[in-house]
Amino acid sequence: MIPKEANWLAWAREIEALAEAGYTYASNPYERERSIRLRQISAEIIAQYSQLDEADILEAFAAQPGYVTPKVDVRGAVFRDGKLLMVREAMDGRWTLPGGWADVGETPSRAVEREVQEEAGLTVRAEKIVGVYDANRYNGKLPLFHAYKLVFLCAYEGGEPGVSFETTEAAFFAADNLPARLSSFRTTPKHLQDVLAAHSDPAFETVFD
Repeated sequence: MIPKEANWLAWAREIEALAEAGYTYASNPYERERSIRLRQISAEIIAQYSQLDEADILEAFAAQPGYVTPKVDVRGAVFRDGKLLMVREAMDGRWTLPGGWADVGETPSRAVEREVQEEAGLTVRAEKIVGVYDANRYNGKLPLFHAYKLVFLCAYEGGEPGVSFETTEAAFFAADNLPARLSSFRTTPKHLQDVLAAHSDPAFETVFD
């Protein structure tokens, strides 16, 4: 776990983003050397204040070369008979709205429809964006990369709740009986609050940030 006000992490991520952009657009070897050193400084900061190994951090940085932008996570809010679908993550045993990283080449709506199908076995149709969130603002873990979270309200079209290699349970829950043990990196009380409001109010306006 990390402190909520972990300024060092925000600084390290920004240094890494500047390093990658600098390396990508460098016009001479000296600029590339400075960018490599900035990347190392970022890894040193994160290793100093976390339990991560510096070499592993540098390896993770190398996986996304070029101009650094936020990753995109999609989540689907699916209601049936007034109850909300949630899945239990195999990774941490906690509950979340089904979803995951969007794939290259997918539209956002297709990404969330696919994720719900893969994680919960249901066919759904994306109908409305509930919110666009700064995902790094609402969790207590160590996110090396910045991410945006798109939460969709999805219409249930068919199927029964099932599981995948990523999930161990899938079920519909009444609004007053939602699981308390949330996988906070994936779904937070704020997300659920907005999802329930969007479901009950057709005039609900999309939230952001």
